[in-house]
Amino acid sequence: MNIYVANIPWKASEEQLKQLFAEYGEVSSAKIIMDKVTQRSRGFGFVEMADDTAGRAAISGLNGFDFLGKVLVVNEARPREEGGNRGGGGRGGYRGGYNKD
Repeated sequence: MNIYVANIPWKASEEQLKQLFAEYGEVSSAKIIMDKVTQRSRGFGFVEMADDTAGRAAISGLNGFDFLGKVLVVNEARPREEGGNRGGGGRGGYRGGYNKD
């Protein structure tokens, strides 16, 4: 089960996150999302639990948990939608042609 974790303290490591979730069952992976430019934590991440029962227990036990001074928000991760609709497509600006009259 893939779990979304928000409000992760900036000082937290992926290993600390993994250890926290390991209290509920086997953790396949723990990933804190980093800013591409600053390489600092963006304050959220994902934990993959080996089975759904452990994942549900972790969500129940850790949602609202105070972790290193911040209250975690823990939910089942929703799969990304195909296509990654980012909007846009508009060209903006004046698009009129030349008028001889």
